[in-house]
Amino acid sequence: MFGIGVPEMLVIAMVAMLVFGPDKLPDLARQFGGFVRTVKQMAENAKNDLGREMGEDFSGLSLKDLDPREVVRKNFLEDGGLGDTTPAVVKETRILRPNEAPPYDPEST
Repeated sequence: MFGIGVPEMLVIAMVAMLVFGPDKLPDLARQFGGFVRTVKQMAENAKNDLGREMGEDFSGLSLKDLDPREVVRKNFLEDGGLGDTTPAVVKETRILRPNEAPPYDPEST
């Protein structure tokens, strides 16, 4: 979750316990839970409104379908919709030796 592991979560919990104390901590956790529920409900309502405004053709639209990376993956990288997500052109890569200049393509600039 957000790149935070178990040790980091324990440190955050310990600091919260020291800063807020054991009396206020349950109330703060309850407020945070309510905030997360509210944000989830707002996102779901926005998704439903978007689907309703776009019409029946887009009623099954998910938020993942609006991600530009997903659009490129579906329309350009897949080979005829068969699920092959490898690009058609694969260039060979190699590690440069020390003090070796990287390749330069004058047509690309």
